[in-house]
Amino acid sequence: MSFSTMSAIPKKNLMLLSGRFHPELVEEVAKHLDVAVTPQSAYSFANGEIFVRFEESVRGADAFVMQAHTAPINDSIIEQLIMVDALKRASAKRITAVMPFWGYSRQDKKHRGREPISARLVADMFKVAGANRIMTVDLHTSQVQGFFDGPVDHLFALPVLANHIKQTYAGRPLAVVSPDSGRVRLAERWADTLGATPLAFIHKTRDPTRPNQAVANRVVGDIDGRLCVVIDDMIDTGGTVTSAVAALHDSGAADVVIAATHGVLSDPATKRLSSCGAREIILTNTLPIPDEKRFPGMTVLSIAPLLARAIHEVFDDGSVTSLFDGNA
Repeated sequence: MSFSTMSAIPKKNLMLLSGRFHPELVEEVAKHLDVAVTPQSAYSFANGEIFVRFEESVRGADAFVMQAHTAPINDSIIEQLIMVDALKRASAKRITAVMPFWGYSRQDKKHRGREPISARLVADMFKVAGANRIMTVDLHTSQVQGFFDGPVDHLFALPVLANHIKQTYAGRPLAVVSPDSGRVRLAERWADTLGATPLAFIHKTRDPTRPNQAVANRVVGDIDGRLCVVIDDMIDTGGTVTSAVAALHDSGAADVVIAATHGVLSDPATKRLSSCGAREIILTNTLPIPDEKRFPGMTVLSIAPLLARAIHEVFDDGSVTSLFDGNA
């Protein structure tokens, strides 16, 4: 019996799959990759249980399953886990869980006794479900990469955000401002990207027993007469960045711009941001931002081109690090 007609090298097959919580972003990524989103049936039972079935064979595929971990966040995470499990049981060759925003990433350590490390729990669940690797954008802290037992592609939105600021505020004296001491290293990278502008940070206090509340005490650094760029990984209720804006204005800033990757925007974030006195609030679309949460002065930049390039590099066994000139 002859098997000479069989191909020794199987053809690689990229499949992009979408959860139900931010399909617009997945469709945009698909256009950049020139692929179609794999059709599927997905619905919830009356008691909230989620069902997913793919309408095409995924056997041997290099599958990228993308989901925004947005409200209701537990449903969005469970749905992505179920999709990963379905891919594993349908014999996908490699499964990459693409989570532009890693849910629970703020819970990356214990502040006091008897607390969970929920970011690690999320990583463990994706490993057990069958994910071979994770792709995410701007983790709350970089060590969360180590929670997953496998490759983690940690992408940075800094080039996307910084390019917008360069083009919009060219010629104005800038100062990069970290909203707290924990973001100073990120602020240094921002300063390098924007041309070695001065650094400042807000000294603040936070009560670990009261979530989403912080008090900006004073500005450390020379920001007098400058356009201050307040940078952060996420904006949830907006309390931290809006108090930073007030502190900067009080300390002599000429203007303030806020730049953050993840717009969680839990109430009352929109009200706070729209009235805080910042010239512009710049976010990316790692999370869906509905029209009712938008306002004049908010700019939402697309993260889809960056995700598409990273997915292409992973599929092609290329270098994701090269997307960031060695900074990944």
